[in-house]
Amino acid sequence: MLTSFSAGAGGATPPALTNLKWLNSRRLTIWAGCDFPEFLPKQVENIKDPYARKLASRIERIPVNFSKGCVMSSCVKPKEQKEANPVVLLHGFDSTCLEWRYTLPLLEEAGLETWAVDILGWGFSDLGRLPSCDVASKRDHLYQLWSTYIKRPMVLVGPSLGSAVAIDFSVHYPEAVDRLVLIDASVYAEGTGKLATLPKAVAYAGVYLLKSIPLRLCAISLAFNGLPLSTCIDWTNIGRLHCLLPWWEDATVNFMISGGYNVIDQIKHVKQKTLIIWGEDDQIIDYKLGVRLHCEIPSAKLRQIPQCGHIPHVQKPDVVSRLITEFVQSDQSQRTKPNTVSTISFPVITGTCKSGCLAYPN
Repeated sequence: MLTSFSAGAGGATPPALTNLKWLNSRRLTIWAGCDFPEFLPKQVENIKDPYARKLASRIERIPVNFSKGCVMSSCVKPKEQKEANPVVLLHGFDSTCLEWRYTLPLLEEAGLETWAVDILGWGFSDLGRLPSCDVASKRDHLYQLWSTYIKRPMVLVGPSLGSAVAIDFSVHYPEAVDRLVLIDASVYAEGTGKLATLPKAVAYAGVYLLKSIPLRLCAISLAFNGLPLSTCIDWTNIGRLHCLLPWWEDATVNFMISGGYNVIDQIKHVKQKTLIIWGEDDQIIDYKLGVRLHCEIPSAKLRQIPQCGHIPHVQKPDVVSRLITEFVQSDQSQRTKPNTVSTISFPVITGTCKSGCLAYPN
């Protein structure tokens, strides 16, 4: 089934800044002056987005022992534990848990136990003694974090490349994952491709370019059409904050030359119920790949968000939080409380997969 979501009677949700006004209307407690953990780069003080500042103040490091040693690993822990399975939020390529600055508070408000975890090699973990940051190490690190602190089957949420992380993990450790949520999934790339064969000097030069402000600013502009320049700059500063840690370049090059994620052959082995969320206007990953993924995972549902780009959990956090909440609670007898997440109208288009395609009704 393919469902297209729009917000409110007036049509699709406006661009991201309007969503911020909506979030403010939810009367969440946000303040500009936050006490940040000492391990964050000092440039965190320059960030203006109050939601990013609030979430940054909640980041902490917890010890995780895995095959490569002990790493003080960064995450945002839930405010309280619940009886139901927790929701664990990953992030996309070369990003951090700050991606979830708008959606995480809404999931908590909806009553879900919510974690935001930084993937090994990215985020704000202490990598002073740099372990290998290849796929096997990232998987092992996440498993040990789960088995030490979470200890219950989780709803694992992965956006973009985080979807590949989530699929890889769920296939290797099915007992740890109750359900999957894949958002604008980047799962059909064959690893890092030719980048894995680059000489180290060239790889470091490319990684240095990756953290440059002009390139990051361009990526923000591509992902979110129509943002004011001041917002683009602030979101660029949020997105590259972890790049200012001294081990970021080494960890990123290590991942690049290791070959990266290639989960194409694992997709058919996903057994968990899966929710696929896709932005209708994604200019980075073709929506046809979302349809393909929907057809290849046996227990998958596909939900499309109109007038939304590549990062729905930033651009349309109200819709994403509603989708995740309903998916998590779909087997529970108690429904979501009416006002925990915004009211959204749901025009529905049904169809079935045949030969890798959706058959739309006339």
